[in-house]
Amino acid sequence: MNLVTGGCGFIGSHLVELLLARGLPVRVFDKSDPMTSWNGEVEYIHGDIRDRDAVRLAVANCEHVWHLAANPNLWTRRRSDFDQVNHVGTIHVLEEALRAGAQRVVHTSTESILTSKRFQGGRVEDLRPKREDMVGPYCRSKFDAEAFAFQLADAGHPILVASPTLPIGPGDRGISPPTRMSLACARGELPAYLDCRFNMMDVRDIALGLVRVLERGIPGRRYLLGAWNVELKDWLDLVASKMGRKAPSFRVPYALAWLAGIFSECWADYVSGKMPQATVTGVRLTRYTMHFDPSRSLAELGIDPRPLEESLDDFLQDAFDKGWILKPASG
Repeated sequence: MNLVTGGCGFIGSHLVELLLARGLPVRVFDKSDPMTSWNGEVEYIHGDIRDRDAVRLAVANCEHVWHLAANPNLWTRRRSDFDQVNHVGTIHVLEEALRAGAQRVVHTSTESILTSKRFQGGRVEDLRPKREDMVGPYCRSKFDAEAFAFQLADAGHPILVASPTLPIGPGDRGISPPTRMSLACARGELPAYLDCRFNMMDVRDIALGLVRVLERGIPGRRYLLGAWNVELKDWLDLVASKMGRKAPSFRVPYALAWLAGIFSECWADYVSGKMPQATVTGVRLTRYTMHFDPSRSLAELGIDPRPLEESLDDFLQDAFDKGWILKPASG
């Protein structure tokens, strides 16, 4: 049996579809409702990775485990939730998977913990980040989770670490932060932008990468699942041009964005309880370079990423189909 925690999420759902296409038995452990497209082909267990007993049930008789379940947002009303879900939840999944006799376990980390004030871009496969470089409670929780995974791998356990960059493409029913930003631009609702640099990869290529990490990876090694280094302004220009809209042209000064993040989080914390328009962690990360060289990982895994514009076209078509945005009048 193949277990995917967080299998209803953006990357997780594509991973599940890929495993099903290969004719493999799949079990999903998630808090969200199962995907209707699975048509009963998936064994679904509803649960929370903070519940060790539920995790123990989920990993039973599973030879392979992909751990993707996490809180991917940069804000939550109770900041301690980040540690409980992303860190403690990971401890539960990895320990119980090994105890159940899993032959291989892939821990899915994040690119946001691979940068620092000193990082100027490049390869990160051999990088072991430092906790003092982490920006905010989300990044600290993901750092602690990854550090635990490497600790187990260094002790000889079959734990592999994959670090996806920002996913783009169809199927993000939970509307992750990058998707939320791109949709706002596509609707003409993004009046300004912040200078920042990041890496993107098609979500379907990331899913394939996760399969290849399990098949080909070496425990204790990091595999960077990334493709295209992008400047935010260039990405917004591309999205806007596809929609026949004018791209945002006002660059927000960092200090103003930081203040907006503080105000937005305070409003969310004490009034609305809803995801803020800007987060302090998100604003702070814009000052860090997240341009990477994924060539080593891509070569080892045998992955040729599809063009970024193809991923954008498929993302926009999915958004049209879901009614999230309207097609431009020109067609």
